[in-house]
Amino acid sequence: MKRSDLRRETAGAPGATGGAAESPPPQSLPRWDLSDLYPGRESPSIEADLQRLAQEAASFAKQYQGKVATLDGNALAAAIAGYERIDEGLSKLVSYAGLVHAEDQEDPAIGRFYQTIIERVTVISSDLIFLSLELNRIEETDIARAYADSEALRHWRPWLDSVRAFRVHQLTDEAEKLLHERHVVGSGAWSRLFDQTIAGLRFPVGGKELPISDTLNLLSEPDEAVRREAGLAVAGVLAENNKLFALITSTLAKDKEIDDRWRRYPRSTSFRNLANQVEDDVVDALAAAVEKAHPRLSHRYYALKAKWFGKEKLNWWDRNAPIPGDDDRAITWPAGRELVLGAYARFSPELAKIGERFFTNAWIDVPPVAGKSSGAFAHPTVPSVHPYLLLNWHGKLRDAMTLAHELGHGVHQVLAGAQGHLLSQTPLTLAETASVFGEMLTFRALVDAEQDPAIRRRMLAAKVEDMLNTVVRQIAFHQFELRVHAERREGELTPERLGEIWLETQRASLGPAIELDARYANMWAYIPHFVHTPFYVYSYAFGDCLVNALYAEYEAHPDGFAEKYFDLLRAGGTKRHKELLAPFGLNAADPAFWARGLSVIEKMIDELEAVS
Repeated sequence: MKRSDLRRETAGAPGATGGAAESPPPQSLPRWDLSDLYPGRESPSIEADLQRLAQEAASFAKQYQGKVATLDGNALAAAIAGYERIDEGLSKLVSYAGLVHAEDQEDPAIGRFYQTIIERVTVISSDLIFLSLELNRIEETDIARAYADSEALRHWRPWLDSVRAFRVHQLTDEAEKLLHERHVVGSGAWSRLFDQTIAGLRFPVGGKELPISDTLNLLSEPDEAVRREAGLAVAGVLAENNKLFALITSTLAKDKEIDDRWRRYPRSTSFRNLANQVEDDVVDALAAAVEKAHPRLSHRYYALKAKWFGKEKLNWWDRNAPIPGDDDRAITWPAGRELVLGAYARFSPELAKIGERFFTNAWIDVPPVAGKSSGAFAHPTVPSVHPYLLLNWHGKLRDAMTLAHELGHGVHQVLAGAQGHLLSQTPLTLAETASVFGEMLTFRALVDAEQDPAIRRRMLAAKVEDMLNTVVRQIAFHQFELRVHAERREGELTPERLGEIWLETQRASLGPAIELDARYANMWAYIPHFVHTPFYVYSYAFGDCLVNALYAEYEAHPDGFAEKYFDLLRAGGTKRHKELLAPFGLNAADPAFWARGLSVIEKMIDELEAVS
């Protein structure tokens, strides 16, 4: 079944920081309407669907279990289509429960509802596990013969290829079923503990007790005193809870190490790379290229920013501060909507038309309220419904960039949905393409409309910082994960050791112009990617460099670009990155590809140095 995690963005990820102390009143901002999934938590249709899907899954198993290898091509295609129908129904239930839980992670009744749905769906889906296991036991010569004989089966080949990529890592049927059913009280339970703990924390700032989203938002406040108070509040509360977060992190890393060892994955990143349909050497090349560029990118930019502040070094809570002279202007929700949709429309009216549906149909949850999931995310739900977006809107320009980012995800998910439930699921390396491209379109629209050179310079600086957060910072997160998972093989990691690894990786990436003292040592603890989706983070850098290269191609050859771009988004999970980039003349396996993407950031810093 499609994984139940909601795709999440967080502070430190693209567009997730920004803002001022005063947020718009929550009641003035729109909430999503989840009734397209289910009318409510007490709806009889939820129980009816659970019972119906349990019966269908049991019937499916009775019809096909032990017989998959004997099916001809057409019969196998029919079996996969039947599996897709059941799996989509289960995914719809999980999506609804997850989105309701994201609205309020502190309400015990909602938490119970969420956990109950997850547990019941897990039990039902255990009747479906046999399909992938038996598909992986079909010999290559036999599956090739089935493809040759059946056009219907060839339709499913991209999904089959992704399933069969894990053949050599498959365990016995009994072991696979056991691991599947234990997930809800294993890694799934630890992930839930993390979410509920983070949502329940409060941070003392300005005489108020703020949730983490509002507090992190203050790290981009113009007033240095406010930034310092917010930064130290986050650091202090995380330090008070670091034993719990260290236990969660260390336990999940051990859980993954056991799974990797039993499945014979050679590296801690192997599963994620395989799931992302990207080769190990491509990810290694990306990480190496970014690390090699640190002196030309982050080290140089932050030294320049420190000079703008009249300092040799910036404190860590000042890293995302607006540069001197920045008016930190507010933007209303209607204005943010028009900005993003206008930028999308200038590229393609069709892109804007799809984006408009999210606003007119209440597919976005906007206000920052207590208990709500922090940061922002886009969740595709299932193709028979539509995606939903979650934001925490504080009324600042960076919130509009977050909207552009998440709306890009949403448009991508709508377009890919035409492939159907199984074939629409895009690998993480390509899932960030539309989101980062949407940010770039919005940024260019802002810069092109601005006539004041000083304001344009501030915009350029803000964009550089977003790109550094997306590329340099995410690869630093990747390096942190690599070291944590490597050391966990030797024993449990203490909070102190996690802090040491964190400081070492972040200092290497940010450079000497950012002062990272001991109080910064626990800032790894609030980042959900480490918990929910190990080794997710490099996909941000992959996507940003990919989009930089794509955008350069768009500027050089705009004619026909939009059509090729829509083909890329519509493909969903039916093609690998090599096939999707080929029409643009790009190849991620070529070191020059990453250099081209990073050079876009470097040229912006060159421009900033020239005008400074």
